[in-house]
Amino acid sequence: MAIQLTGVWSYAMPMANKPFLVVTILLVTTFAAAQSTTPNVRPRASDLGLKVGILPTGPLDAITDVAGVEVGQATIIRGDNIRTGVTAVLPHSGNLYREKVPGAIFVGNGFGKLAGSTQVDEMGDMETPILLTSTSSVPRAADALIAYMLALPGNENVLSINPVVGETNDGYLSDIRGRHITSDDVFTALKNAKGGPVEEGDVGAGTGTIVFGWKGGIGTSSRRLPANLGRYTVGVLVQTNFGGVLTIAGAPVGQELGQYYLRKELQQAAGGKDKADGSCMIVVATDAPLDARNLKRLAARAWLGVARTGSSASNGSGDYAIAFSTAPQVRIHANDKALTRTVEVMTNDAMSPLFLAAIEATEEAVYNSMFKATTMTGNGHTVEALPIEKTVEILKEHRVIN
Repeated sequence: MAIQLTGVWSYAMPMANKPFLVVTILLVTTFAAAQSTTPNVRPRASDLGLKVGILPTGPLDAITDVAGVEVGQATIIRGDNIRTGVTAVLPHSGNLYREKVPGAIFVGNGFGKLAGSTQVDEMGDMETPILLTSTSSVPRAADALIAYMLALPGNENVLSINPVVGETNDGYLSDIRGRHITSDDVFTALKNAKGGPVEEGDVGAGTGTIVFGWKGGIGTSSRRLPANLGRYTVGVLVQTNFGGVLTIAGAPVGQELGQYYLRKELQQAAGGKDKADGSCMIVVATDAPLDARNLKRLAARAWLGVARTGSSASNGSGDYAIAFSTAPQVRIHANDKALTRTVEVMTNDAMSPLFLAAIEATEEAVYNSMFKATTMTGNGHTVEALPIEKTVEILKEHRVIN
């Protein structure tokens, strides 16, 4: 469509040339705001005094604590059956095709759709922002991301783009068959990407997701190593849509609230329908100078953080972790045609503190996705938010918080 093509080129041009784009974004965001009238005042884990692990967080306790990382989101709430969206994670604000970052993907369970994964595995780098969205909208989001990248100044002669797009299934709360994500939604998420605080809960790609039977969504957290370990930062963003037996910092919250995987079967009650299916996407960013091999090891450790929350890693849960490094010295420049290059990267022996940082940040990011999410009705169903007051009581009983 001509309007979409104009939008693509608007996003690639300098701000002075974007009047159409500004109007479009204002209309989209105004419409979305009109559809969501309840402000999200629910707490994060840290607001409750919940301390996950031993490492300190970054200033924002978010993936954007990794310098240069930006996050943008488009939340699509329309009528009574559309609850979906897009979340974009940008390793840096420049042209990623011209200045690639080392990257890797770890597959926890491959029952999902992660576009671009094989090239990342083969080449060890990422050349586009990372998009998260709804399962059936992956191809459309990938197509829009390709259009966005091709239109960037400097990419006029590029013939091939490897879009990285992950997903979870929001079909319980949203009309997933309608594939309502459009190119403009993707462009909005990309254009809105910025550093600073990250909106969490039922926003962006987390708008229609469910975790442990309660409302899930987008969550984020970070950990920063002390100076004697390099002062590196690890930031994590999750899109939660999976099941199991919710455990918060060791406290059996799901069991005490009476909602968990196999509860009905264990009680020999008929009609147990909770299969703990869904999926989870994890994006791990770090400023530590890592190559693709150690980034894959870092991504794998993020899954220990998900395990700590009580995930059952079910057959129907497509689970992936995507990791990248923003360290300037490890970036791959398109104009560098040398046959060899010398780069300083961290050794295997230096990785363990980063592993712990990824575990702790992932665990807390999952909790934040639940604490910040609100009760949502859509597509003929209602999914309740995690009850904060009851959860706090349980955490106090188990001496997790004071």
